[in-house]
Amino acid sequence: AGMVLSVLVILLLSVLYEVVKMGKAKVLRRALMAVPPSLSQEALVEPDEGDSGGGDSTQHGAVQGRWFRYHVGQTLLHVVQVVVGYTLMLAVMSYNAWIFLAVTAGSAIGYFV
Repeated sequence: AGMVLSVLVILLLSVLYEVVKMGKAKVLRRALMAVPPSLSQEALVEPDEGDSGGGDSTQHGAVQGRWFRYHVGQTLLHVVQVVVGYTLMLAVMSYNAWIFLAVTAGSAIGYFV
């Protein structure tokens, strides 16, 4: 019973690893969408908005705040991914075939999901 429970927990940790990896990619995509285009592109697309001084700085501050939140979220997801990844590596290094198969199967299931 203990071995079956261990294999199940390792399988679920492996699925969690893949889910966190995909979540991190999604947060990165959203963070890149929050970053404004470069200054040269802004000047080409919206030349008339250079006249208003106050609105541009508040918009820039809001974009920076949004980007910072995405960056913090991505950092936390990275820490979770590293911890789970090293835990799975330690489990595989036990040289138990069932644990190895659980990591492999969980990784495949997580990637499929």
